[in-house]
Amino acid sequence: MTYKPLFSRALSLAPERLHFAAHSHHLWPDASFDGQMRAWMEANQHADRKWDLIFGEAIPQAQAHVARELNLSDPETVVFSPNTHDFLLRIFSGFERRPVRILSTDGEFHSFRRQAERWEEAGLASVHRVPLEPFDTFAQRFVSEAEAAQFDWIVVSQVFFKTGQAFDGLEALAALARPEGPWVLVDGYHGFMATPTDLSAVQDKVFYVTGGYKYAMTGEGAGILHAPPGFCERPVETGWFAEFGNLMGPPDGVQYRADAGRFWGATFDSTPLYRFNAVRTMLDDQGLTTAAISEHALGLQRQFQEAVRAGSAGRLSQARIVNPVEGDGPRARFLALRHPEAQTWRAALLAADVVTDVRDDTIRFGFGLYQDADDVERLISVCARVLV
Repeated sequence: MTYKPLFSRALSLAPERLHFAAHSHHLWPDASFDGQMRAWMEANQHADRKWDLIFGEAIPQAQAHVARELNLSDPETVVFSPNTHDFLLRIFSGFERRPVRILSTDGEFHSFRRQAERWEEAGLASVHRVPLEPFDTFAQRFVSEAEAAQFDWIVVSQVFFKTGQAFDGLEALAALARPEGPWVLVDGYHGFMATPTDLSAVQDKVFYVTGGYKYAMTGEGAGILHAPPGFCERPVETGWFAEFGNLMGPPDGVQYRADAGRFWGATFDSTPLYRFNAVRTMLDDQGLTTAAISEHALGLQRQFQEAVRAGSAGRLSQARIVNPVEGDGPRARFLALRHPEAQTWRAALLAADVVTDVRDDTIRFGFGLYQDADDVERLISVCARVLV
């Protein structure tokens, strides 16, 4: 099965390229172009009144799409920002005590990893990091640490960005969450629209951050936050958009929206939300659910994994597949292969017009809708030719 016609614009711009970094910079479908154009047209047609349209139509539509994807009962627990880092800062600002006691891992993405290290340097936080390895015992070890000590904030990925391994202890963490602390934040960037995600059982307990850059096929600028009611009601870092609508707070003080809008920032570019809405509408029209897209990508992953293990993809057979396709649980939409020459392999493939991604000693091959079985066969052939 091929879905390439949905990506005709992007694919036509580099027809010989093999883009296997869908987990890193996902190509944009044609629908996103239509969304981009609509944003421009409506902004100029409505001029000063465009914000009425954005907050009256575009944002509620995007909230509804996110709520359906995550099985949330209330779309107004969803808010948007240009990036997820904004949300980390606003949530952190809501803690009243310093230093903030944080439990996390040694495998978080750089937006949190770097910021947490800087908070530590400034004496604003103390961070306890649980090692991912050995991953077979990670969930048990992480939950045990969360239960055994007093933390203000627990931060963990749904799917880890480097290795593609999935965390399955979310409900146990949610059971610990309280408005007075600890707060639980899940980085869902490699889970949202990559694997079916149901937050209904924990929606009143956990924060969930993600964005449109990867599997939502929307590009930059569409950071997404689900915020549980009653948690971090008055972030100190706050933008003026957070004072629009149903407000709460001291009558003579700074007031906030009562829903997730309490995390709004200030003026932003709404174009990414138009792209997101257009892509989601296209998927609905095509009957393409996250489960269906995941199944398509899974078939391609299996095809490539079999070739690697059979020695048909050059020296990739010498690498360890960190997250092999096995079982039927949630998984990343990429294969992570660990080897000391991962950086060299990535460079050789890029010289052959094959785009992959590398993190330290781990090369990653991402799979998505704009690839088909023929593309994987071409990838295997190139690997056999250049990785010798």
